[in-house]
Amino acid sequence: MKDLILSGLTSALQAVAHERAIDAELLDLPKELERCKNPDHGDFASNVALQNAKIFKSNPRQLADAIVAAMPQDAGIAALEVAGPGFINIRLGSGHDSAVLVNIVKEGENFGRHQAENPQKILLEFVSANPTGPLHVGHGRGAAYGATLANILRANGHRVDNEYYVNDAGRQMDILALSVYWRYMQHCGGNYALPQGIYQGDYVIDIARELYAQQGEALYRTPENWVPPHPDTWTAEAVDNGERDAWIDAAIAALKATLGETDYRIVFEAGLDAEVADIREDLLQFGVRFDRWFSEHSLVTSGRIAEMLDVLRARGYLYEKDGALWFRASDFGDEKDRVVRRENGVTTYFASDIAYHYDKYERGYDHMIDIFGADHHGYMARVRASLAALGLEPDKLTIALVQFAVLYKDGAKMQMSTRSGQFVTLRDLRAQVGSDAARFFYVMRRPEQHLDFDLDLAVSHSKDNPYYYVQYAHARTSRVLERAAEAGLTFDPQAALAERERLAEPAEKALLRELARYPDTIAAAGSQMAGHLVVNYLKELAGAWHQYYDAGHKVLHDDPAVRDARLLLTHAVRQVLRNGLDIIGVAAKERM
Repeated sequence: MKDLILSGLTSALQAVAHERAIDAELLDLPKELERCKNPDHGDFASNVALQNAKIFKSNPRQLADAIVAAMPQDAGIAALEVAGPGFINIRLGSGHDSAVLVNIVKEGENFGRHQAENPQKILLEFVSANPTGPLHVGHGRGAAYGATLANILRANGHRVDNEYYVNDAGRQMDILALSVYWRYMQHCGGNYALPQGIYQGDYVIDIARELYAQQGEALYRTPENWVPPHPDTWTAEAVDNGERDAWIDAAIAALKATLGETDYRIVFEAGLDAEVADIREDLLQFGVRFDRWFSEHSLVTSGRIAEMLDVLRARGYLYEKDGALWFRASDFGDEKDRVVRRENGVTTYFASDIAYHYDKYERGYDHMIDIFGADHHGYMARVRASLAALGLEPDKLTIALVQFAVLYKDGAKMQMSTRSGQFVTLRDLRAQVGSDAARFFYVMRRPEQHLDFDLDLAVSHSKDNPYYYVQYAHARTSRVLERAAEAGLTFDPQAALAERERLAEPAEKALLRELARYPDTIAAAGSQMAGHLVVNYLKELAGAWHQYYDAGHKVLHDDPAVRDARLLLTHAVRQVLRNGLDIIGVAAKERM
């Protein structure tokens, strides 16, 4: 119906333009309709007159009157009204409200999904946490948002590939190897104090224990051969001056020299393999799956970094200074130029990231989406600068930022730190509130908004808990349908469509209007990359159902026709709640 209305508005606008000798190429054609929240205002509203008033050099209300007068007749439209500064309100015929039930019965789990006019092949990269420790609650929010966005885009007819970028090269991985080896030394019987600045968590002990089980003491080297002298504790001043980091780098270099390439690689891969496997399993338990795990190290072995640098060099955007190779990022709006290869010949993280995006473009995607943590805000300009320098289309890449979540327990904020090992993991969170509740709460807010995650609220059985409120609505609809079956009543949704016009109560009309909003919600969530719109919709639909049910509307009515109509409405609410929960990766519960 929306398409017919938009077509009618377009025809009317063009007719008025022709009458007034306005060039049709100048027109801002209507592309969207706003669904009226207040039923007194009609079903839909259009601002087409406001958008085109300047082109017509006309008062918006007068232009709106002319468009309404030129609208073609349509049996489905009951009334057209000009309101406010020039909005056109559209009121549909009496049978429109219940018509949504036909679509829900016909389409079932596919209700709300769209066939995109121009379907795109999209690469969606998210999470991509360093494999140096377990995923924490901040990563969980990025995972929930990314997985939800993938579902939304697929529901809008696009092909989406989920990708995890594994940072398996660089200094942070060498620090993990150093941390694993230190614990391995302890497991070999050495009483060596763990230095500050390396990874302290118990997960490192587990990796070292497995390494010892596989290798015994074959990898053991006395610390005198490779551990540089260091103080028992690092002063704040020493840390600020980089002395601790310098010691870590020296320890890594000494360990590599002492173990040799082969044995060092054994230690390195023990840490890497264990953490990647842990992350993969953690995400699977969270209901998040990736189509591809892309190795940063592969950019080196495949020659992609060297290829990318050759392109930048040929385009004149590289220069040497102080023995290092620099990228002219400032030519593209970045605050300064960036090093892509250090004086020691080792390429930087930034060089890997440029090469990674270069590789993405080479794979032929129509669009790419990166989901970064909020701490990457300054990084966006650099990425876009590199794309422009490579001669690629920056507009083919969208970067979304996700704020970290702050956990609250018993009204108090929970602290989190990574390298010290004192952090709340995603696994811990799932154990406390469940994967479904966690995903629901993670997606409740815009990703760029701060999120306070109240653990006590997430497990409470109260209407103040939006997750419980929505799930309870689904459970209620399920129980009503079960009671009908237990009473021996035969209910066929297809047959019940014949009685849908009996849904004439105001609360029933409100529910029908909410159901009709669902496809528009999915479309808007896709265009805005906004998973929270789905959550907000589910809360509103659940609220309308609870209001209807609590008002005492008897679904299992004595009149068979009324009963079938209300069972049909119950079935439809249940189906749409289930569809929406599936979009955000949450299983619909039959019991609460």
